[in-house]
Amino acid sequence: MSIETNKQLVTDAFSALSSGDTDTFMDKLSDDIRWTIIGTTVFSGAYQGKTDLAERLFGTLVPQLESGIAVDISSLIGEGDTVIAECRGQALTKTGRAYNNTYCFVLRIEDGKIRNLTEYLDTELVTSAFEG
Repeated sequence: MSIETNKQLVTDAFSALSSGDTDTFMDKLSDDIRWTIIGTTVFSGAYQGKTDLAERLFGTLVPQLESGIAVDISSLIGEGDTVIAECRGQALTKTGRAYNNTYCFVLRIEDGKIRNLTEYLDTELVTSAFEG
């Protein structure tokens, strides 16, 4: 796949996530995706496969939000099968706390799907929004 095709896949995935279209978002992921969130927050760790991701990450995070997370991509860099996306997210927790984080996602694309994703973010903000 071309670098531009891979970048478009990432753009389409985050667009679907932002609009609440979880089916389309999940369709952009490989069945055996490995999603890793850095740090030591309640959400940090590695999630292996769509089922694990849906149950342990999204199943825990999404119920705590008013209406999901809107993700705006500010820059994309691609080389080979890797795309790096710098993003800003906006969300509101059900407890009324703003959760407006900055992310750097490093994504590896394989066979037209996101196969591996490492998420770098402000871990202190996660702690204050969800654990504080």
